[in-house]
Amino acid sequence: MAGSIRVTVHPPSPSGGRRVRVDGEILGLAHNVGDVAEFLRRAGLEIDPADVAGVPWIDWRGVGPESWGPEAGG
Repeated sequence: MAGSIRVTVHPPSPSGGRRVRVDGEILGLAHNVGDVAEFLRRAGLEIDPADVAGVPWIDWRGVGPESWGPEAGG
């Protein structure tokens, strides 16, 4: 499905949330995996929010999908 697509979820920002990029384009600021799934859906990639954390084509920068606030190291 997303073999040639690169999805990056950046580390949490100081104010909370994580920037999401697909192929270099910023899609928005996610505050949970549901937000990531919605941004990907809008980009044409259907994915269940329950699967977001485990797909190999999403690059979680800094911390994993369980961390969203500034206390996570943004």
